[in-house]
Amino acid sequence: MNNANIESYFKNNCLKILVKPNSSSNEILGFDEEKQLLKVSINAPADKNKANLEVIKFFSKLLKKRVRIKSGLKSREKLVCILN
Repeated sequence: MNNANIESYFKNNCLKILVKPNSSSNEILGFDEEKQLLKVSINAPADKNKANLEVIKFFSKLLKKRVRIKSGLKSREKLVCILN
């Protein structure tokens, strides 16, 4: 899935994601039609904000834009937004 495909899932510059921490690599697993979110595996552990920082790095690099986590800092479901 390339970044043109990913940007089509954004609504109002934000994207709902479901993070699977402690994975073997950082990758997009696919889109969940039922929950209307993108499933993402992240190799960082969900400890001391490491997975959140890795999510920001992953999406910033993928989209070549600055992003932040708007909500879900302590949850697997997160809302990632593009900064203007």
